[in-house]
Amino acid sequence: MKLTSIVALLFAGTALAAPSKLAARRNERLRKRMESRKSNLPLAVNYTSMGDSIKSDNPGFVTYSSNWAGAVIVTTDVTEVTGTFTVPTAEIPSGGSDSTEYGAAAWVGIDGDTCETAILQTGVDFLIEGTETEYAAWYEWYPDYSYDFDNFDVSPGDVITATVKATSKTAGTATIENQSTGDSVTHTFSDEASLGSLCLTNAEWIVEDFESDSQLIPFADFGTVTFTDASYTADGDASSPSGATIFDVEQDGEVVTSCSASSSEVACTYE
Repeated sequence: MKLTSIVALLFAGTALAAPSKLAARRNERLRKRMESRKSNLPLAVNYTSMGDSIKSDNPGFVTYSSNWAGAVIVTTDVTEVTGTFTVPTAEIPSGGSDSTEYGAAAWVGIDGDTCETAILQTGVDFLIEGTETEYAAWYEWYPDYSYDFDNFDVSPGDVITATVKATSKTAGTATIENQSTGDSVTHTFSDEASLGSLCLTNAEWIVEDFESDSQLIPFADFGTVTFTDASYTADGDASSPSGATIFDVEQDGEVVTSCSASSSEVACTYE
């Protein structure tokens, strides 16, 4: 009887010490994401050609890409972009598979559209596979990979303010504020000349189908993401996204987003 109890206790201890399958999958997903997650320039609708980027040249009209949905302002001396959004609940798109990982990201940024050398950006990823979801806040100086902010929790329904500031063409800051929890975090880029210099010509509010393992991740159904209090600073003056070029995502011959911009908002809906 005593021996049986000891064996049972040892077995229980072993079971408690072993990571669950869910935890193991989560850790593997986070490891892969840290090693391979990356934003891209806006890509042509034929997204199998990752190097085929496009530029918007039609302010107030719609440009279709395979990975960017949102709004872009093209101007001069852009030094700050900000916007506030509610983190959506990621869902598997209609007809999708429980065994496939889907993802999307909401971010604000400087450059990347008409400037092909760098993007200063920060935002939140939302991913889903089966019943598992992950949400992570990150910063990036493209063409480098993105990096998660440490010890910063993000959940569906949280109200996030994302802000990027350029202090020069090779330096700046990326800040994420979680208005729901009161937490705030900032990363400072001090000298990124070796990666690429900003042009300071684009202000962006984007929902992106980002790259993972050198290809676009299957696009998650993000419902609606609305950037409120959206603004940018150019030539020292604050302005709104009104009149921006609108980007919508087209994949496999179907337009899957519907975006718009107004005097203080940029809204994108997954269709």
